[in-house]
Amino acid sequence: MKALNTANLEQLRHRLLELQTEIGERLSNSSEASKIVTLDQTTVGRISRMDAMQQQNMAVSTRGKTKLRYQKVQAALRAMAANEYGYCRSCDESIPLRRLLAQPEATLCIRCQDNADRQQ
Repeated sequence: MKALNTANLEQLRHRLLELQTEIGERLSNSSEASKIVTLDQTTVGRISRMDAMQQQNMAVSTRGKTKLRYQKVQAALRAMAANEYGYCRSCDESIPLRRLLAQPEATLCIRCQDNADRQQ
C-alpha cells in the first residue's frame, strides 16, 4: 500500500483539528449532564429521580466514550507531528486513505481492527 502524500496528510490534519475542537466543545457542554443527581425527595418524586439517575448514567457513559475519542484524536495529531501517522500499530502497514478519511484517529488497518474486535 502506498503511503499518504502531503495533500492527504494536510487534509487529515485539518479534519483531526476540527474533530479536536468539536469533541472538546461536546465534552465541555456535557459536564453538567454527568453531574451527580440530587436525591432530595421534597423537590422531585421517586420516578423522576430514577429517570434523572438513568439519564445521568447514560451521560456519564457517553462522556467516557467521547473522552476516549478525544484522546485518540490527540494521539493521532501527536503521531502526525512525529511522522508516524497513517501506519497500523499492529502490522506496520499503511492504513488506507479511505479508512483514515472515515475515522482519522484510526490506529489499526481494517484487517488488524477486525482481528482485535474478534478477540474482545
